[in-house]
Amino acid sequence: MTFEERQKLDLSAYTVTDPDASYFDMRQRMALLEDTGNPLLMQLAHKLSYGVSCQQMLDIPPLEKKIRIPGFYPSPDEWRFAVKPLTEFEDVVSRLAGTYVATGDDYYAQCLVKFLNHWAENDALMDFFYTWQQPQAWFSTESMIFSAAMAYSVVRPSVEGMDEQTQRIDDWLSRLAYQHSAIPGHQSSCCNNHFYRRALYATMVGVLTDDDELFRFGVSAIYSALSDLTSEGALKLEMQRGRRASHYQNYALLYLIPNLQIIARQGYDVFNLQVNGHTIHDAVDFALDTFEDPSALGDMAPHEQYKGFFQDDQYFAWMEMYQSRFQSPRIAEFIRSYRPVYNRGAGGYVTLYFMDPQAQQHEIVQSRREQQKEQVWRRTAG
Repeated sequence: MTFEERQKLDLSAYTVTDPDASYFDMRQRMALLEDTGNPLLMQLAHKLSYGVSCQQMLDIPPLEKKIRIPGFYPSPDEWRFAVKPLTEFEDVVSRLAGTYVATGDDYYAQCLVKFLNHWAENDALMDFFYTWQQPQAWFSTESMIFSAAMAYSVVRPSVEGMDEQTQRIDDWLSRLAYQHSAIPGHQSSCCNNHFYRRALYATMVGVLTDDDELFRFGVSAIYSALSDLTSEGALKLEMQRGRRASHYQNYALLYLIPNLQIIARQGYDVFNLQVNGHTIHDAVDFALDTFEDPSALGDMAPHEQYKGFFQDDQYFAWMEMYQSRFQSPRIAEFIRSYRPVYNRGAGGYVTLYFMDPQAQQHEIVQSRREQQKEQVWRRTAG
């Protein structure tokens, strides 16, 4: 689906129904965690309960000057150095939200609001360098916006007496979302996984600010992705990545599934939405098929696929959200060796927030974890 085709979608039926609905029911989850006897969840909550120093977080300087980031693939070392302040921001907001859920201590919720308010006061992230030849700063700030919005959505309903700060944060997030999403992108970035990333922050910020326009921008990504599915369930633009096709099919789901989760929390049955006879389940099944046997890619991409992402749990954060709704046996087997799963931007401490206490009792010890990952690695070798 092209940018122009997306503009013609009639999404007027989609409106924000509950601005206080986060991407999960935090009150219900906090009650569950308080009573759970699940050792894995208890251990994870215990680790987070040590907390962090709010003053130390507030001492982190906001990124108020122009942000310039080198490209990842041509300059990976320079990219890693340049993005450190950006990823630190994402870890901070996710850690504060997670610690609040684990402890129920308002100190961490208030600290997160103070932290974001400090950045909002300084108009941070509003100035970044962008040309279609050098889009990396635009790409990198995507995840900062949705990590902030998702973490903030966890704590805002519980924070009292900070109306001035929350109003300032709401306004800042809205301006960031509108400025950032106003750039349509070039060629594939208009419509591929980077569009799904922009849609994720648009949906969450749209909910937080009761903004139907932003919310519908996020919804449009779901229609776009489903319209782009092949008969096998492959996302066409992600298949263009050659040896990284299966990685990018999964990478797209990393943002599509949380987006669907946010929309569903507003009361819409989008996980079962059909476009041209396809649902998101087709894309999920195809990703799992390629994990098990790269020949499932057919002639869409080489069967000798890049396998590095199997070594990093962050890429499978979407599975915890999906599994909490649909209980896929294949995902249940796959994700065991990756728990607890954490993604600093797209969901934070997703195992803590979503895992069924009956699904898994213990974290798999390191040696067995690496053995299972090696088995996955070997299977994908074809």
